[in-house]
Amino acid sequence: MAVYLRRLFCSSNMYGVSSDARHFGISYISEVRAIIGQVLLGVGMTVVVIASFLYVPAIPGFGATGETARIIVYHVPAAWIAVLAYLMSTVHSVAYLVTRDLSRDRRALVNAELGTVFCLLATITGAVWSRAAWGMYWNWDPRQTSIAVLLLIYAAYFVLRSALNDADRRARLSAVYATLAFVTVPFLAFVVPRVFPSLHPDLGAGGGRASAMSPEVLVVFLASLICFTGLYLWLQNIGVRLYHLQAMRLLKRGD
Repeated sequence: MAVYLRRLFCSSNMYGVSSDARHFGISYISEVRAIIGQVLLGVGMTVVVIASFLYVPAIPGFGATGETARIIVYHVPAAWIAVLAYLMSTVHSVAYLVTRDLSRDRRALVNAELGTVFCLLATITGAVWSRAAWGMYWNWDPRQTSIAVLLLIYAAYFVLRSALNDADRRARLSAVYATLAFVTVPFLAFVVPRVFPSLHPDLGAGGGRASAMSPEVLVVFLASLICFTGLYLWLQNIGVRLYHLQAMRLLKRGD
């Protein structure tokens, strides 16, 4: 300890501050910023949950009473994050194919995992609304069918990764698969539900039905969208760090 303190405070550079001290200061500031960000994220998510019940009004035409329409505050942001995470998985997969940097493969994996988690969340919230509006959790509506196919496509991604032991080969084949898999995302998420007749409500529907995006709903919806995006970024950072530590441990064992 004495040696470390002597290096920290006595070994100074031309500005009179040691490199260790500067590194400690930067790390401390980064940690404080991370804690502040986590607190703000927790407060924001709490406010969104409370506002979705106490501030967002019931929306006529969405379910028997319109009360279940509040679930769009969670359903749509979850679906948005799923698409975003799958997109970033593809970006990192392409980057791996170009650079052969395994850290890119780890980022692609984390984003694929998060995309699947949020896709499942969108599926569950959609099923809850379906039960209240249609009387059943699942009726093979085009949107429900397309999201089920999307989940199966990315489930195959994880099966592929688990079947390969060689890290480089696993990363290469997974990157190719993730890139091809994302080609189906716009088609399944945006094209299929609009080509085939669907009972799924339109958030901006007119024709005698109140728009779901009233000022009250819009404010809470946008706040939820921001909070879900922050949650995604936080979880992505944690996942990348965990996989990095795991890779470093395996590397030390190999040495």
